[in-house]
Amino acid sequence: MPQGSLARRYARALMGIGMDSDTYSSIGSQLDIVARAMKTSDELTETLTNPAFPRSDRQKIFEAILDRIEASPVVRNFILLLLDRERVAALPDISRELNAMIDQHIGRVKAEVSSAAALTKAQLTQLKTILETISGKSVELENKEDPELLGGMVAKVGDVVYDGSLRTQLSQIRHSLTK
Repeated sequence: MPQGSLARRYARALMGIGMDSDTYSSIGSQLDIVARAMKTSDELTETLTNPAFPRSDRQKIFEAILDRIEASPVVRNFILLLLDRERVAALPDISRELNAMIDQHIGRVKAEVSSAAALTKAQLTQLKTILETISGKSVELENKEDPELLGGMVAKVGDVVYDGSLRTQLSQIRHSLTK
């Protein structure tokens, strides 16, 4: 079974449970903490996903993590279910899918803005307002610097890319001159 399909099914089930009890946001954030821990530590991921390690040891590690983040019973039971079914490796994908479902439900979209130079707080606020107007959703903005753009910026809102970079404009001029 493709990993994306599995992740979507589990995420949909978690979203349903969260919607019923109006805890989908906390479920998503708790699951995200565990998923980020796995993404940032190859040793942790190897230990938790490798069936060569006894399940009881892996369960103790998970329980320690879950105790530390004060995980809800839903998240605790869900992660232990993944462990029982040897599907812990899918946890980061499930978390990503669940976060996408939560964003869609509450009308939030993630935007990634790359600019040639650092943007001021006022510029970021103005850009966020413009992107919210264009998308019709609440925007969660992430800003990166990319000196290769030469000037201007590139904004990716969901699946839509707005490219106002000098690099792209020069490329378009070069392409039109060589025709």
